[in-house]
Amino acid sequence: MCWSATADLVAGTVVAGIGAACVARTRRARDLPLAALPLLLGAHQIIESAVWRADGGDGPATMAWAVIALPLLALWVPLGVLCAAPPHARLRLAVPLAAGAATCAALAYSLATRPVTAQIRGHTLGYVLDLPRPQLLVAGYLLATVGSLLLSGDRRLVWLGVVVAGGAAVCAALWRLEFISTWCAFAAVCSVVLLGWSGRRPAGPARI
Repeated sequence: MCWSATADLVAGTVVAGIGAACVARTRRARDLPLAALPLLLGAHQIIESAVWRADGGDGPATMAWAVIALPLLALWVPLGVLCAAPPHARLRLAVPLAAGAATCAALAYSLATRPVTAQIRGHTLGYVLDLPRPQLLVAGYLLATVGSLLLSGDRRLVWLGVVVAGGAAVCAALWRLEFISTWCAFAAVCSVVLLGWSGRRPAGPARI
């Protein structure tokens, strides 16, 4: 598959639709943040289609894409996993949540004080942001997002974490300069696993 405005728009619309179904199928209020993740990631891909149509640059679509990809997801994923996790897993999930909160704050500050630019590179998009200590931020980001899934105590979420981690390795190897864009697209597609996860528990007042 080659990435383009049309590809991102179609993929984003499909993933967002699946995300809406995830939310509709959810039977516990505390599962809603994680169930809504495909909805968020689908909207994220639709926003990237606007970045394509603007020929990259540093416009509103680029900033909106970066805000979701960087600070928002760094906090959203570990918080959503913590809300949905079984009681025995919640203590260990404090670690990725703390990493996500710190990474979110650092990335939000960087986006507020430094420009971010999108560049079209063949069939991919690269996002350029001058981050302080990028290796540390990437480590914190991966601990928050992938780490929380792997530590979730839920078999389907652990499997999602394994697949997304593998995708991160492949995207980093094949598209080093376009890693953020390609990995987010991969994660959006993988998030459809949450459709089965969202409806797995029986409804009931004791479960809310």
